[in-house]
Amino acid sequence: MRDDAPNQYADEQAPAVWTGRATNRFQWVAAVGGAACLGLGIALAVQSAWTSGIAPLLMAVIGCVAAGLLVLFGTLAFVHVAVKVDDRAMEVRCGHIGLPRRRILLSHVVGADFEPSVTPRHWGGWGYRWRPEKGTAVVVRRGEGLILRLGDGRTFTVTVDDAESAVRVIRDRLRDMAPPAPPAPTGRPV
Repeated sequence: MRDDAPNQYADEQAPAVWTGRATNRFQWVAAVGGAACLGLGIALAVQSAWTSGIAPLLMAVIGCVAAGLLVLFGTLAFVHVAVKVDDRAMEVRCGHIGLPRRRILLSHVVGADFEPSVTPRHWGGWGYRWRPEKGTAVVVRRGEGLILRLGDGRTFTVTVDDAESAVRVIRDRLRDMAPPAPPAPTGRPV
C-alpha cells in the first residue's frame, strides 16, 4: 500500500439507520405444540358428548384453549427480534407483531458492549427476561449480542446478528452526542 493512498476506513461513516435481526426457528416447534393444545380445546368443546358433566368439560376446554393461546403468543412473540438504531434511539421489536417492543433513547445510554456468547441458560430461558443482578434482556437464541449500559446503572442485553457493528454504530452516536469538553484552565486567576 502506498503511503499517500487514502485509508478506505477513514471516511467510512456509520449508516443513518442500522438494522439487525436474530431468529430462532426452534420456537416454531413450541408454537405447533401450542396450536395443538388450542385445537384440542376446540375439539373438546365441539365434539364432546357432554356426558361427564358441564363443569369438568368446561374446565378442560378453558384450560386447553388458555394454555394453547399462552404458548402460541409466548413462542411466536420470540421467533425473531428486530433491532433498529438511529441517531436518537435503539428500538427492539419482537415477533411478527412487533410486541413486546422497547425503545431506549441514546441520551440514556452511557456505553455499549459486544458480548460474543449470550445464552438463554444465563437468563433463565428465551424471551423478554429480567434478573436483578443482570438487568433486562431479549434473548431469542444463543450467540452474539449487545449490552447497553444505561445511565441509571441498569443494563439491557439483546441477541442480534452482527452485534459488533451495532456496538460500533451506537458508540459513534454516543461520541457525536457528547458535549464539547470545557476549555482547559490557563492558570491565571480571574
